[in-house]
Amino acid sequence: MHRFARFVLLAGIAVAFVSAMPPLALSLSGFSFVAPANAASKLGDLSRFRKIVVDVQSLVEQGDLAAAKARIKSLETAWDDAEASLKPRDAPEWHRVDKAIDKALAALRASAPDDGACKAALKDLLKTIDAAS
Repeated sequence: MHRFARFVLLAGIAVAFVSAMPPLALSLSGFSFVAPANAASKLGDLSRFRKIVVDVQSLVEQGDLAAAKARIKSLETAWDDAEASLKPRDAPEWHRVDKAIDKALAALRASAPDDGACKAALKDLLKTIDAAS
């Protein structure tokens, strides 16, 4: 029974050690494998904002800029409502996302919205949200 207890103890230590390690990158025959990082975004879960952006992108792809303009309003509202809890966590990152949101809003709210400008602004916004996540 002593052996089993020692095994369990050593296994627990090994698990604790491995989970505390930074992401590990390995290369094998030209292929790279990266272990996922356990660190979460300082801003927290941004998936609800990302979903809205994906919805807006879909509407723009369909050529429905009026519906995209209406849908992005919900992003603006949700982001503004979350500002008090998100901004203190990582103000510089919050500002990066906020500026990308502002650019997408401006593109969709232009007096004559340009399809290409809207697509580019939404693509950049999605990249910014993904980078912050």
